[in-house]
Amino acid sequence: MADCLFCGIVAGTTPAFTVVDSPDGIGFLDIRPVFKGHVLVVPRPHVPELTALDPALLPGFFALVQRVAAAVPAATDAKGTFVAMNNVVSQSVPHLHAHVVPRTKGDGLRGFFWPRTKYASDDEAASYASRIAAALG
Repeated sequence: MADCLFCGIVAGTTPAFTVVDSPDGIGFLDIRPVFKGHVLVVPRPHVPELTALDPALLPGFFALVQRVAAAVPAATDAKGTFVAMNNVVSQSVPHLHAHVVPRTKGDGLRGFFWPRTKYASDDEAASYASRIAAALG
C-alpha cells in the first residue's frame, strides 16, 4: 500500500533499523520503544490486522515472531519478552505488527497495557465464554 509506513520499510524505501529480513516478514526496532530492543515484526504483504492475514501465511509469520522473541533476550540480557499485537484499537500503523518487547523482572512495566477487571460471578464468566464459543462456530 503506497501510503503505509510499514509497507515502505518492507519495500526498502523507508529507512529502519532492521533486525531480520526474511520471506515471511521483516523485524525492525520500534522508534518509540517500551524498552530498548523493542522489535516490530510485520508480514511482507499489506495486511491491516490479524484477522485479515491469509491463513497460509500464519505459520511463517508466527515462526518469525517466535525467532525474534528468542533472539531479543539473548541480545539484550533481558529475561524474557512480552509479545503483543493490537487490532484496530491502539494500532498506530494500520499494518499488522507484533511487538516483541524485552522484559526483566522489576522493569517497572505493570498495568502498562491493560487495566484488570473481574467477572461479577461465575455465571457472568460462563456467559462470556459461551458467547465467544458460539461466535467461533
